[in-house]
Amino acid sequence: MGGRLGMKPFVATGAFKSLNVGFALDEGLATPNEEFALYNSERSVWRVYFQISGNAGHGSLLLPKTPGEKLFYILDKMMTYRTEQVKRLENDRKLKIGDVTTINLTKISGGVQSNVIPPKMMLCFDVRLALDIDHKQFECKLEKLCEEAGGDIKIEYEQKQPRIEPTATNDTNPYWVAFKKATDEMNLKIVPQVFPGGTDSRYIRALGIPAIGFSPMNNTPVLLHDHDEFIAADVYLKGIKIYQNIIKSLADS
Repeated sequence: MGGRLGMKPFVATGAFKSLNVGFALDEGLATPNEEFALYNSERSVWRVYFQISGNAGHGSLLLPKTPGEKLFYILDKMMTYRTEQVKRLENDRKLKIGDVTTINLTKISGGVQSNVIPPKMMLCFDVRLALDIDHKQFECKLEKLCEEAGGDIKIEYEQKQPRIEPTATNDTNPYWVAFKKATDEMNLKIVPQVFPGGTDSRYIRALGIPAIGFSPMNNTPVLLHDHDEFIAADVYLKGIKIYQNIIKSLADS
């Protein structure tokens, strides 16, 4: 998960460097209409753990600065920020999910007995930072949140991806020119956007190598990791032809 045992270490090897990679094609997503989504960038994945310490004791007391109080404060502020992003997405139809910062609570733990206030509790959030977010400012925001909650809270990161520049989709990128030439010849309507998840392209782009995520699966419901995910036979077969033309154009560029 996250390329930690795959592309991330591979790009640092001599074997990868010997390939002399100029451009990479990676995965995309299905689209439910005639358009084809094309991804030239990604948000930064941060997996944030709040390790919360506080006063422990009997459940019949009203002790100050308990882990539960601090947890509630952090949870409330993080979910409020999430709601702001939801409203931003709803109020601007031009925005897609990859254009906003997503925050989702994924883990909560702490406590052993139902009548004992535990000394520690934990919150984990899956955060995907949009391209317009200043990483240092966001990190300071999290640290300030811990102070406001009462202190004695440690932040740990399972993942903390840096901001990576998008792949250019203009004439400065000859591979984009070749890609666009092929799709124009096939009269495909492609829509560049920010990939909502994470792919191996993040490690490729970090080296300054252009990369585009593209899966020719239009007129297909987006059932990512869902039950009964499928692709129609005619869309699949057309997708093979599309890729043949794109790869030929790229190889000739």
